[in-house]
Amino acid sequence: MLENLKQLVTESAQDAIVNNSEVPNEHNEAAIQAASGSIFDTLKDQLSSGNIGSLIDAFKGGDVANSDVAQQATSSFTDKLAGLGINAESAKNIASSLIPGILDKFVNKTNDPNDSSFDIKDVLSKISGPDGKFQLSDLTDLFTSKEGETGGIMDKLKGLF
Repeated sequence: MLENLKQLVTESAQDAIVNNSEVPNEHNEAAIQAASGSIFDTLKDQLSSGNIGSLIDAFKGGDVANSDVAQQATSSFTDKLAGLGINAESAKNIASSLIPGILDKFVNKTNDPNDSSFDIKDVLSKISGPDGKFQLSDLTDLFTSKEGETGGIMDKLKGLF
């Protein structure tokens, strides 16, 4: 999953990072790594902090660009870019132009049955960590159930905590 996420970032980062004079060429790879790391860390943080609603909303599609997940990942990436010596305003502009689009592509790929680059079970197992607090079979159903079916999100989450 991490390699696929990094590849997705690399494909999306040409203008925002590689062709951007605000990002020195020697920092291109670190910036790309920081973007994928920010997304992964945000997903992991959302799950571990119990903010499952935001995570579910992001994976169900919709307005992922304005989601809590996108805002947190954008902020994290902005901080990482600033740590590379990129001025704060440029870092904010780069992050806000790149992260929401990557998350949108990531969610679309995860939800596309014809695209196997991201499997929701793999994503959840990577971000849930080794402690086994979350049942992947329960969470996976959240992303594939149709609206109006019985056993809604709250019913599915009751047994997890």
